[in-house]
Amino acid sequence: MISVSGLVYQAVYWACLILGAVALIDATRHRADAYPAADRKTKKFWIVLLGGGAAAQLLFPALGGGILSILGLAGIVAAIVYLVDVRRRVIEASRGSRW
Repeated sequence: MISVSGLVYQAVYWACLILGAVALIDATRHRADAYPAADRKTKKFWIVLLGGGAAAQLLFPALGGGILSILGLAGIVAAIVYLVDVRRRVIEASRGSRW
């Protein structure tokens, strides 16, 4: 029988993987010139960072323990930074100035 803590762990694990995948897919959808226009590195940088972060989350889960789990945690942080900050600015840069 699966324990409650095991179910919570699985839910968090899958939520983090989905978060990383959503960030990676979203990063591929925007124009390459919008990233420098938003002053947020390049599209290639974010795709490599988010792709590596998603792979790290898959291979080294942040809640799995061990020294390499820090890589999974870094992947989660990269996805959060992208979704909270970079995505919004890239969308604004793609639309152009409102004034």
